[in-house]
Amino acid sequence: MHNLLKSYPVIVEIPVAWGDLDAFQHVNNAIYFRYFETARIVYFERLQLLPAQESAGIGPILHSINCRFRIPLTYPDTISVGVKVIDVLDDRFTIESCVVSHQYQKVAAEGSGIVVAFDYRTQKKACWPVEIRQKIAALEDIS
Repeated sequence: MHNLLKSYPVIVEIPVAWGDLDAFQHVNNAIYFRYFETARIVYFERLQLLPAQESAGIGPILHSINCRFRIPLTYPDTISVGVKVIDVLDDRFTIESCVVSHQYQKVAAEGSGIVVAFDYRTQKKACWPVEIRQKIAALEDIS
């Protein structure tokens, strides 16, 4: 399983809850976006994005997100969600997520999203501070 997530610098382990299931006895499609969100927030914490937002007023806002479902998840199971940034521009970055089932030892879903820098004081799009772009490069081990 570690090989499936070896390129992801942030990995979060999440138990599948009984309440995540739908009438078809597998995890409801909408829940995968919650899994992505949980891992994305951990990534933001590693970048210290939320304290930066408090001081500068510039923080993340989700522009768009998608998901490709590969296998259904069921209860009981535990998943690992890997997160990495694959593209950084002045005002946005693309984040990629991968959900791996511990029970099946397979990728259950993959997704990507665009996260835009947003000035919460002026309610307008902004540019990422240089420090944030540097922290992303350090976390992703890119120069």
